[in-house]
Amino acid sequence: MSTDWLIVPVAYLGVVAGAVSGVMEARRKKMDVVGACVIGLITALGGGTVRDVLLGRMPVFWVLEPSYAWWAFLVALVTFYSTGLLVLTSRSILVPDALGLGVFSIVGASYGIQMQDSLLIAALMGVITGVFGGILRDVLCAQIPVVFARSTQLYATCSFVGAWVYLILLRWNVMASVATLIGIFVVVVMRLMAVRLNWRLPDPED
Repeated sequence: MSTDWLIVPVAYLGVVAGAVSGVMEARRKKMDVVGACVIGLITALGGGTVRDVLLGRMPVFWVLEPSYAWWAFLVALVTFYSTGLLVLTSRSILVPDALGLGVFSIVGASYGIQMQDSLLIAALMGVITGVFGGILRDVLCAQIPVVFARSTQLYATCSFVGAWVYLILLRWNVMASVATLIGIFVVVVMRLMAVRLNWRLPDPED
């Protein structure tokens, strides 16, 4: 399987998107700069940390390459002060959150497939990388995580589908960078469409 040269810059993009969404949510909860930066760092790095622990990749990615943590911190700091005059709503983080979900899902699936040949495990690593930063963000912001809320439109499902698209394209020998971009596109568009059109998983009948 060819090495995807795009994964590293895409991973940095995911860290940036995660930090932005974390800080924006923290600002909605009226946190100060320290709290907002902590939430931004956890959102940006949390999913990848859980993935690395499960895959036995030690030290975890941001300890091995501290520039990820530095980027997350600097972006969090800039975002905190640059959004000071904005009125932030629950929908304000929709685009950065969707972008982070898409990027981290594909990065996670990429690392998963590098560690072993199981497509299912790789797809699950994509989902874990994609959603756990947001879960930690929401828990620390004292709210039900988006991925678990009954009222939430498709979220983890978007991550799972996009990861599978990426992995299947790789198995079909599509160029890795192309598969990466298509996978991210599928997750982001599916998530935004789910919110716009209110796509949800069916609830069991009472």
